Amino acid sequence: MSLETRQLFTDDAYLSTAEARVLAVNEAGGIILDQTCFYATSGGQPGDTGYFERADGSRIAIAATVTGQTKAEIIHLPATDAPRPEPGETLVLHVDWERRYRLMRMHTACHLLSVICPYPITGASVSEEDSWVDFDMAETMDKADITGQLMALVRDNHPVFTRWITEAELDANPGIVKSKNVRPPRGAGQIRLVCIGENAAVDSQPCGGTHVSETQEVGEIHIGKIEKKGKENRRFRIRFGPLPQ
Repeated sequence: MSLETRQLFTDDAYLSTAEARVLAVNEAGGIILDQTCFYATSGGQPGDTGYFERADGSRIAIAATVTGQTKAEIIHLPATDAPRPEPGETLVLHVDWERRYRLMRMHTACHLLSVICPYPITGASVSEEDSWVDFDMAETMDKADITGQLMALVRDNHPVFTRWITEAELDANPGIVKSKNVRPPRGAGQIRLVCIGENAAVDSQPCGGTHVSETQEVGEIHIGKIEKKGKENRRFRIRFGPLPQ
């Protein structure tokens, strides 16, 4: 039977520390908590790393965070040599904030890219240094031009926020789903949207990941490469820093 973990990052992506109680430790040593601020690998964004602090001040290093039998069950995987807590134990959770924040900035940048390239998304991967988004498109684009448009959205400092809609509202507006192959998870009755701009004027799409609260936090980014991955598939690689001259 799967257990459910309250996902604190859904409402507050900036929450890097929280207190939680251990519900169970599975056979592989994975730790399941009643709530967590650690994001679990999903939608192209890797799960959080960090550590858990015990009552005696000792630490349990967390090497990865993944989902279990359902998306509601989050499993924290300790480092190989890390101790295991006891069920019922209370821990203080500490996310590796520097890493998480870079992922938040990158994930937001991927959303901005999907605004500039209004084509179905066929795949995506977010990382700390080099992220990519695949689009179902045949035309060629200039990476300097795309970089310029990305940075214009960053500098305009649009607000980034979330809101919830019902599954019926999603059915009535299917065009907000940009992914060609992956549909938003159903069954909970509600779908989480990540919105950019006043009244979501820039963008609005289903997403369960973590993002910054305004576009200027993304910082300087550029398109490092545009790769042909098929007759009608292009991969755009996003990197931090200015476009190399």
